[in-house]
Amino acid sequence: MFDRRILLTTVAGLFGLSAFRWLTGSPAAAGEKAAEKFEVTKTEAEWRAQLTPQQYEILRNHGTERPGSSPLLKEHRKGVFACAGCDLPLFASDTKFESGTGWPSFYQPIEGNVGKTEDRTYGMLRTEVHCRRCGGHLGHVFDDGPKPTGLRYCIDGFGLVFHPAAASAT
Repeated sequence: MFDRRILLTTVAGLFGLSAFRWLTGSPAAAGEKAAEKFEVTKTEAEWRAQLTPQQYEILRNHGTERPGSSPLLKEHRKGVFACAGCDLPLFASDTKFESGTGWPSFYQPIEGNVGKTEDRTYGMLRTEVHCRRCGGHLGHVFDDGPKPTGLRYCIDGFGLVFHPAAASAT
């Protein structure tokens, strides 16, 4: 006959294990991105040689920058924000807005250039966004942005490079 304490301990242990797996991320979601093939692939040594340490931490290790630390936060010129890993254009400057969060924010990416995956780190369920060409981590998307989309792409500025629009010939 089962002792009630053993049964309760077993149930609590299984619950704790399930909660731990949920908090540390979904193996299926992590496997989806890992299994995904990207057009631009490099060895870790090649990425480290190309990127600054801060870019590497963000793009390759899913890191984040301190709020307010990116020079792109105050970038207001016309142009395109591209991936620092592969230079794929990701966001047009006319979709950038001041969210007050301390990170560059956009309400819409350039169509087809940003991928999404489920992120369950830190005990939260969020949608991570990454460059569809090289898989570099960019940040997260939230549903508290302005019209017309209602979305806020909260992006690590050090994962981007800015290309100003060409001066007009007038």
